[in-house]
Amino acid sequence: MKALVYRRGGLGDTLLTFPILEILKRKGYKVTAVGNTDYFKIAKEVGWADEVLSFIPEGDFDFEAVISFEGNVRPFPERRVWVVEHYLRSLGLEEGFSSELPLDPAPASPLEGKVVLHPSSGSPKKNPPLELFLRLQDYLSYIGFDVVYLIGEADGWLKGKVSPFVETNDPLWMAKALKGAKIFVGLDSGVSHLSSYLGVPSVVIYGPTDPLVWRPLGRRVWQVTLGLECSPCFPNVCEERACLSAEKLLDRLLPLLDHILVHVH
Repeated sequence: MKALVYRRGGLGDTLLTFPILEILKRKGYKVTAVGNTDYFKIAKEVGWADEVLSFIPEGDFDFEAVISFEGNVRPFPERRVWVVEHYLRSLGLEEGFSSELPLDPAPASPLEGKVVLHPSSGSPKKNPPLELFLRLQDYLSYIGFDVVYLIGEADGWLKGKVSPFVETNDPLWMAKALKGAKIFVGLDSGVSHLSSYLGVPSVVIYGPTDPLVWRPLGRRVWQVTLGLECSPCFPNVCEERACLSAEKLLDRLLPLLDHILVHVH
């Protein structure tokens, strides 16, 4: 039996399709994943995709999940439900899936045992003032933790503004390196989705985007939002962006991080 899973988009969008791949493999399908091959290589590494392509191949498939406005699954739910549940319900695959990627950590990872900060995302509209992360860094360093920033393919603007940092454009290497991190703090971004899915204790900050629809996979993830009445509003984001106030977010983040660092191992 052959199955096709098609999804173009960013890292987070791609990771949220992985439960489909896992379920299909468990059912005995040979799975072809089509989209961003750098992202789907992670699925191949863990054994949930047999073939990774950037184009839909010719031939017939016994099962197709084409996630696009022209396909058989809409990329976004029509009501406020977790997008993973929307995908599985649309495909009749409402059954269990793993909450953690079965990926081995990289040996001698530069992120091993460190608090990893990622103050960027695919859209500047989702980014709070950098001051928020700089103050987090100061606090975490003061209480004795090693802090490092992670810079990925969309985060070049951070260079020269944060230090120390680890830079990579390889999602699979990033995944293996992140696996050994002590804790991760980021935004509603693909890197945050990856960290949570790896089982790293992850704090994810939401402003204009929806923490219900775009909840990451994983059991050790804490979503932080100011919960304003005007949120979520993405992509029609106002200039004030009160939902990303550095001062108010810091008030919520510091006690949460204290709790996680003491109680989560």
